[in-house]
Order: sequence, then C-alpha cells, then structure tokens
Amino acid sequence: MRFRIVALFALLLLLVGCGVREAATTPLPTAPVAPVFTPTPVTSSASPTIPSAPVVEPAATATTINLPTVIASPPDLSTLQLAVEPVANGFRNPTHITNAGDGSGRLFVVEQAGVIWIVQDGVRLEEPLLDLTELVGSQGNEQGLLSIAFHPQFRTNGLLFVNYTDLNGTTVVARYTLSADPNRADPASATILMTIDQPAANHNGGLLKFGPDGYLYIGTGDGGAGGDPWNNAQTLSNLLGKLLRIDVDSNEPYAVPANNPFVNADPARSEIWAYGLRNPWRFSFDRATGDLYIADVGQNAFEEVHVQPASSLGGENYGWKIMEGDRCFEASSCDQTGLELPVFVYPHGSAEGGCSITGGYVYRGQAFPQLNGVYVFTDFCTGNLWGTYGDGVGWQTALIGRVDLRITSFGEDEAGELYLVDRTGGGVYRLVVE
Repeated sequence: MRFRIVALFALLLLLVGCGVREAATTPLPTAPVAPVFTPTPVTSSASPTIPSAPVVEPAATATTINLPTVIASPPDLSTLQLAVEPVANGFRNPTHITNAGDGSGRLFVVEQAGVIWIVQDGVRLEEPLLDLTELVGSQGNEQGLLSIAFHPQFRTNGLLFVNYTDLNGTTVVARYTLSADPNRADPASATILMTIDQPAANHNGGLLKFGPDGYLYIGTGDGGAGGDPWNNAQTLSNLLGKLLRIDVDSNEPYAVPANNPFVNADPARSEIWAYGLRNPWRFSFDRATGDLYIADVGQNAFEEVHVQPASSLGGENYGWKIMEGDRCFEASSCDQTGLELPVFVYPHGSAEGGCSITGGYVYRGQAFPQLNGVYVFTDFCTGNLWGTYGDGVGWQTALIGRVDLRITSFGEDEAGELYLVDRTGGGVYRLVVE
C-alpha cells in the first residue's frame, strides 16, 4: 500500500477518502477491539418466521454477480451528460444530505463537526435541527457526525437517528425525537441504540438508511488502519466491515429481525446482514425496485460498486480482504468461492479513475426521464460522475460527467431528484442533465 502522499491531498480525502492514507500515522493496537453494544438486543417478534440456522460461511460454490431488476426502456449512456447547479452554500465540511419523507420538501445537511441544518426552498434556516458538537469527536479525517436517517413514520412519530463518532472515537448510533417546533429536535431526547468500539480512527462507515422493509441498515467500516490487519471484515463474531440490519420498532432500544441471515448462528452476530466490506461509506436503495447499491471504498488500487437485489435473503460476502475490487488482494490467486464480485470497478491513478468512491442513487425523479434507472455515483478526488445499469445480462457503465467538486455525499429529495454536497466549498448542488 502507498503511504507517501502530500499533506494537502490527505486533508482533502475527508471521511470518504481511502483510510489507508492515515495508516502511517495511526498506531495499531496489539489486538482487535471487539464491538460493544449497550444494551443487548432481543429478536423481533414482529419479523417473519425464523428460518433454519444458516451456516456461518456461505455454501455457494462459485463467484456470483447480482443483477438488478431489468429496466423496461434502457437508457443510452452515450447521450447523457451530467452537470450540477447550486442550491445553497455556507456549510462547513458537509458529510450527508437527505430528506425526511414527511411532505415538507425540506433537505437536511449534516456537518462533520456535529450540526444538522435545514434547507427550505433553497435557503438554510437560521437555527439547526440539532447540534451535537459537544458529543461528536471529529479530530480524525474520517470521524465526526456522518449521517442522519428519518423514521419511515417520521411525520407522525418524530423519530430521527444519527451516526457519529464520540470524543473517544467510538461509533454511536442514537435516536432523537422532534420537539414541539417542527424544525428542532429535542437534544435531551437521546437514546443510544448501540456503540461500536473502533480500533483505529479511520474506516468508520457511518451511513444510516431505512430500507423498503422498514428496518434500519447501518454501514460499518473494517476498523481502519490499512489492509484490515485484524481481518474484521471476514470475521462474523464482530460488527466491523459489515452492513447491519436492525428493527427499531419492536423493542427498546432495538430488536434483531428474526429473518436476518445469521440469527441462531453463534458466534456470528445476529445484527449482520452482509459482510466482507472495507468502508461502505455510502449505499442506497432503488426506490422503484428495492435493489441495494453499495459503494465500497478501496485500498490503494480499486474502487467498487456492489448490487444486492431486493430478493436477497442477506448473508452476502462482498470479498474484502480476500479481494480488492475484482482482483485478489496482495496475492496472485485466492479462493473466490461464495464471494459476490462487484458490478463495476475503477482503478486509482488515472483521470478516468480516482481515489475514493462516493456512492449515489438510482435516479427515479421526473425532471430527466432519460436518466431513469441509472445508478449515479462519483469519485471524491477526480469529480468523475459515472452511470451504470443492469440490462439483465450484464452491466452498462459510462463516464457521464465531471465536476470540480469534492463530493462527500449524494441525497434524494422527496420527488427523487438528486443532490450532492461539496466538502471543499461547503455547497449543496442539484444534479441536472445538460
């Protein structure tokens, strides 16, 4: 792996930057630190019938690549040219943007230091929705307040969830409640759902997102340093390097869905939905099909996109650190049995590549029908905008734009139009087709 980079470039890589770039200055613990949860969850009685206990390691005999729901009218990527237009500015190190799904039309912008702002009709409100700066530790390049997710019934229950690293560098997933003011959350309403100890400062993942099934999905990185020295991503007895799935409605503080793939598969953690991920900084569900798109930040060679179809029962192994992208990691050969290969990989070190993937969304808005069904994502360093879709046989992917921005996150509004936030300039932009 490469450790020699200029200081300015390291600062620019923010949370989405490839975490190996911090490894040279981050001392490694002598042993992995096990995730800690408080309190112990129970299995959700509201979930479907419990299946027979799965094996801890997948039984598949061949490497597979998942295909999405087929697009009825495939787009012509060669004719697409994406650009952006400004919506709002003045944000400091934004890390996430999303909507509340409550019919208000508001956008919510998360800042790394711990503040969540509201953008209404292109204007940032004077007071934030929530200020957690006293709780959030953001000294590390990939630490801080990393995302917010609104409960599917937020309009009626006022519940919202945040993911941040605390002053000790520990990952915290917490729930807050809206106050009597619809633009302010009650800071005293916090309930901590879980905490996860982090052995290093980088690779925290950090995205929270509710799936079409109503469960909360949580992305976790492999614990940091570089090259996953503790093999966390392939170890099912901890929660690092995983995609988690929990039920926030059936018990306090949460329950485990009874049909999660590793329920009753001790010592595997029952919260795990998928594993073998390095740093799934951004993932998203196609609002039309339910297919799950995961953008996993690479080591020093490749960035990758994975797709999990809506029909999945979970348990996928996305390969890290056996694989980086579609190549064996630090080996001339490797056993790929049971691994899910990415649907798209791009390399570092070229204008057509980049350094750190920022996952986006499948476009389902109304403004640009020619973009319908295309998964749009970017690279943090080059500003390349990529589009990909599955045609039922394979994947069609093309470079469909380039912007002079350091994009840390995409987001959707309630109508399905896409937005993004710029780390360097602190702006919010709307994605458009030229």
